[in-house]
Amino acid sequence: MTLPIGWFSTGRDEAALWLLEETLKAISSGFLPIEIAFVFCNREKGDSPQSDAFLDYVAKAGLPLVAFSSRRFLPELWRKGKAGDEEAMTEWRKRYHDEVAKRLEPFLAKVPLSLLAGYMLIISDEFCDAYTLLNLHPALPGGPKGAWQDVMWELIRQRADFAGAQIHIVTPELDSGPPVTYCRVPIRTPDMLPLWEAMEWKLKSKSLEAIIAEEGEREPLFAEIRSRQLAREVPLIHLTLKRLAEGKLSLHDKIVYWEGKMVTGGVDLTNDVESFLSHKLQKR
Repeated sequence: MTLPIGWFSTGRDEAALWLLEETLKAISSGFLPIEIAFVFCNREKGDSPQSDAFLDYVAKAGLPLVAFSSRRFLPELWRKGKAGDEEAMTEWRKRYHDEVAKRLEPFLAKVPLSLLAGYMLIISDEFCDAYTLLNLHPALPGGPKGAWQDVMWELIRQRADFAGAQIHIVTPELDSGPPVTYCRVPIRTPDMLPLWEAMEWKLKSKSLEAIIAEEGEREPLFAEIRSRQLAREVPLIHLTLKRLAEGKLSLHDKIVYWEGKMVTGGVDLTNDVESFLSHKLQKR
């Protein structure tokens, strides 16, 4: 059986395009028994060169595409929300995603779930409740929230033993939906200890905030943690979709089941992800 899914993306950068390309390759190779039933993009042609390239690729790939510009939708209300008016932003999100639901109605009725793959908008509460949406978050269940940069710095601040990634169900509470799957990444391995020691040495004379301001993403420990974590994101996405398509993993009423048994806290796919990466390296 082929699992039909929806694909949501802003298409704002090369990473969004690369993720779609890699997924289509995995489908064509037979590894992923899924079908991308539609692609939704909250940009239209002319919004940005990056999203234009994404939209062109989707069209060339022959995927059903619905593009609806969030930049052009009720701009005055959006500006009020961005200026700090929370009620205005909540109203904008609701009205925008109500329109999205209308445009996607023929598709959403046919897919059991959709993946947010570089979709940069916060979904309205009503849309979250109505549909099953999956999102990638660059931390273990219960780990730091926020953008990936914030997560990496928080791992350093906590002197964490593990980084990770999770696929979770999208809920109105940001980055807090039920985990579906996850993988853990050890970041205190012997080869990383010199980077931790160098960070501790720097922290003797300046705060972490000062290091962030001075070095940013160039900081060696930060960069290495992100590199190891990032390498596991696409394998986790693909393995999660594969297990869903095979029926080993299932979602019913936004509850996670593994081999028919309800799971809380997500399914640990660390070993599968590492095997996937090892196999990929051997093929090079």
